[in-house]
Amino acid sequence: MDLQKMVINALAALYHGTNDALRAEADRWLQDFQHTLDAWQVADSLLHDPNSSIETLIFCSQTLRSKVQRDFEELLGEAFGPLRDSLSTLLKKLNKGPPKVRTQICIAIAALAVHVSVEDWGGGGVVNWLSVEMKSQPELLPSFLELLTVLPQEANSHRIAARPERRRQFEKELVSSSEVALSLLTACWDFEELKEQVLDGFASWLRFCHGISAATLAGHPLVGGALSSLNSDQLLEAAVNVTSELIHYTVSKNSTDISSQLPLIHVLVPCVMGLKDQLKDQSKDEEDVKAIARLFADLGDSYVDLIATGSNEAMLIVQSLLEVTSHPEFDISSMTYNFWHNLQSVLTRRDSYMSYGSEASMEMEKNRRLQIFYGPFEMLVSLVCSKVEFPADYSGFSEEDLKDFKHARYVLSDVLLDATEVIGGIAALKILFSKLVEAVRNCEQDSRWQPCEAVLFCMQAVAKSVPSQENELLPQVFSLIPKLSLQQQQLHQTVCTTIGAYSKWIDTSQLNILPPLVDVLTKGMGSSEETAAAAAVAFKYICEDCRRKFVGSLDGLFHIYHIALSGEGGYKVSADDSLHLIEALSVIIMELPPEHASKALELLCMPAINPLQAIVNQGAAALQQLPARQLTVHIDRLACIFRNVDLPEIVADAVHTFWPLLKAIFDSRAWDMRTMESLCRSCKYAVRTCGRCMVHTIAAMLEEIQALYQQHNQSCFLYLSSEVIKIFGSDPSCTDYLRSLIEKLFGHTVKLLGSIQDFTARPDIADDCFLLASRCIRYCPDLFVPSSVFPMLIHCSMIGITIQHREACKSILSFLSDVVDLANSPEGEKYISIINNVILPRGAILTRILIAAITGALPSSRLEDVSYVLLSLTRTYRVKIIEWAKESISLIPPAAVTEAECSSFLSALSKAASGSSISHLTSTLEELSDVCRRNRNVQDIVQGALRPLDWNFTTVA
Repeated sequence: MDLQKMVINALAALYHGTNDALRAEADRWLQDFQHTLDAWQVADSLLHDPNSSIETLIFCSQTLRSKVQRDFEELLGEAFGPLRDSLSTLLKKLNKGPPKVRTQICIAIAALAVHVSVEDWGGGGVVNWLSVEMKSQPELLPSFLELLTVLPQEANSHRIAARPERRRQFEKELVSSSEVALSLLTACWDFEELKEQVLDGFASWLRFCHGISAATLAGHPLVGGALSSLNSDQLLEAAVNVTSELIHYTVSKNSTDISSQLPLIHVLVPCVMGLKDQLKDQSKDEEDVKAIARLFADLGDSYVDLIATGSNEAMLIVQSLLEVTSHPEFDISSMTYNFWHNLQSVLTRRDSYMSYGSEASMEMEKNRRLQIFYGPFEMLVSLVCSKVEFPADYSGFSEEDLKDFKHARYVLSDVLLDATEVIGGIAALKILFSKLVEAVRNCEQDSRWQPCEAVLFCMQAVAKSVPSQENELLPQVFSLIPKLSLQQQQLHQTVCTTIGAYSKWIDTSQLNILPPLVDVLTKGMGSSEETAAAAAVAFKYICEDCRRKFVGSLDGLFHIYHIALSGEGGYKVSADDSLHLIEALSVIIMELPPEHASKALELLCMPAINPLQAIVNQGAAALQQLPARQLTVHIDRLACIFRNVDLPEIVADAVHTFWPLLKAIFDSRAWDMRTMESLCRSCKYAVRTCGRCMVHTIAAMLEEIQALYQQHNQSCFLYLSSEVIKIFGSDPSCTDYLRSLIEKLFGHTVKLLGSIQDFTARPDIADDCFLLASRCIRYCPDLFVPSSVFPMLIHCSMIGITIQHREACKSILSFLSDVVDLANSPEGEKYISIINNVILPRGAILTRILIAAITGALPSSRLEDVSYVLLSLTRTYRVKIIEWAKESISLIPPAAVTEAECSSFLSALSKAASGSSISHLTSTLEELSDVCRRNRNVQDIVQGALRPLDWNFTTVA
């Protein structure tokens, strides 16, 4: 069976078959076929075949487009002419569709134009070639217009496997042809049926080319045509796109100062403002309203500096943007939110007024502007308050709808903060307080809780902007809160978050409002899980800020704590939210005298320690069979205590007391990753809080983890060791313990990571191992660098450089750069001979692996990390690195990387070695990476030449 029939049959199986296995097989075969050399001829033939089905046409057009984009280098030089002619014929044939197929052919021609020089199109480039075609065959204008639209869109496409230099050259060619392109579009404007396509093409060229003066554009017939089309229902969307591009054009980075853009701005703004009434037109389609709203948002975002001057014309735009903000649809209203943020920033930022000279003049101008914009931002507060209100039918929302609504509320709270920055926290609070009074009054009459909840939501959003000395409104608010009817869970939840938000004010208040507010929170813990979560967080905040007021009420707080953790009394605080209660009590314990703090810490730990002790007392067999969650819920609470009770000596005593219990869990559950991660996290926080006060326990802990790591290979033992190294690395009394730890942990790890497959199978161990190694370089280089495991780790890191796991790869690369940077630093002078003895024999291989990583062995997102290692080597080994790099780069065939590209890379490396700016090396490495990744075939050639995983590979002179 020939390939054409095989493609047709595979497509039939894929689109019309009922057997899922056969469909999957057909899909795989078709994908593989697209990468073959035969795909060129087969796809081209089937596209010219009048009997081809729509599925065949779509698949073959996509295949041909992909081949031109990615695999053009497969073709011989003389193939360009026939390929261009074939694509041109197809474009003409597809003048009336199918549109999807025609678009693919247009993209293919655009990609072809990127690949080949201007001379190959007859001297004038692809646009001139297209101009001739359009003039000679006007009946085919729809196809030609689509190609004219696509050309600038594809100019910067990295899907096209062109060399960076050629891509830059094509951009210049296209820019120089922009006048021809616009004249072609202008000539087509008179055809009514082509106007939408003309507008699309104009928008495309405006987006690409910014060299035309504003004065020229202001009088251009296409600009006039686009602006007049804003009143056409059929052309509105296309006209909006053009107008939007024109607005952006006036403020683009290529534009000169704004004054030179005024001729065009003076044409654009009145036309957009003329659409204002359509924002309220009920007969308008929602998509049309959205398009018009986008124009107003673009005006605001682009001309915010001009608007901030507060001129009469500017305030008309502001009023229009307020109308967009007031639109009931979030998708439309939210278009303006960025404008309000930027306007607030310009109005309040000091550097906005630097041109006014003296401080007095700057302050005067700032006050003038703030006064002008006070009204609109005051209105914005009221608008936001109405928009965050829960709808009456919210209980019928799906989970996704509720999530979207809550997201919208948080976005709106940011808008409220912007308004508050302009009018001030007190002014915002006054507006909200008057709304709260009205909402509470109405709630008593009609039981509608939503307005009340919305106002409180807004109040907690602006809490940080309200001075803690405020004594007029907030006393009334917090006297009112305990009297509210809180049967509705959402209202109760927002009341709790509001209490938490004003915790600093509550601390400074002279009113005795704390007991009733704590009562509101404790009732919230028994309301629902969501309300309990909000109450727990609020409880944490008021304990943090009102800690001194709570010192005498510790018994009551511990009563709440024990009930919440036990689940008694109807409390619905989840295990995760219980950690907020621990944080709350932790800050209060730190206010106690040492003898009382020790006893309080014991009470805080007991709800976690007692259940663990009971489990351990059942014996090792029972402990091993228990689900991890029954242990980790208590261990995580201990971790939270150790993290937050910042009393090193007292916590160290507690850890020493609890160590036998913790050791029993270590010994019995060392095979269980979840339990070990939780336990190591708890120990990590203990080490971090206690520091060297934990000296009596640290030896036993280190002995435990190094023994268990060698048996069970749990990566969490490594990250716990990292914390120990950070705290005790420079402590002479711990030298023997740490030396043993380093030798045993790293000695065992290098045995586990003997190949790239081992790294891939154990990325967590690789990540934590090299994070630990970097810690050793920073905190105990005297122990680490001279150790027997140091050269073994360098060797091991080189094996793992090309691991695809992001975090593990970054840790390995950071370790290597830390080693080389140490050798290049004043502090590392005493280690130079050791480091050189390790690096120099491996330098050529390391350089080859790094160049392979840059050119495709690692994702391009890792380029910055790999480049830094190469730069560190360059700064340290200078001439040697040039030799190693030259040896490696010469392995790549010229078909993949030209001699000029190799020379450019080596030159940049040489300049970096001599101390020049690193930016040139960075850009050269990015370009080399781009060249070597331009298509899969080239990438395979490069990696096949560099062979980063082959350690026995040596270059042949």
